[in-house]
Amino acid sequence: MSRMTKLSEAQARFSAALDALDKAVDAKGDSLRESSKLKAEINSLKSERETLYARIAALEEETRALAGLTEEVEDRLDDAIAEIRDVLAHN
Repeated sequence: MSRMTKLSEAQARFSAALDALDKAVDAKGDSLRESSKLKAEINSLKSERETLYARIAALEEETRALAGLTEEVEDRLDDAIAEIRDVLAHN
């Protein structure tokens, strides 16, 4: 084998190795970018979850307040109905 042939083969192997390395770096870069995007999305979802938890807590408090108000209205209506019945019974 001639010296030029060995050199050409070595250059071809070296070029193929560089191409493989370049592809690996690109794939790793894509993987890191995807990982970074996923981490950002996870953080966004965690933030949204906390916002929703706070909203749920506020709605639960509002529900308790409305339940108390509903009970008060029921009591007043019961009293009003009883008074109306008393008035009607005496007439």
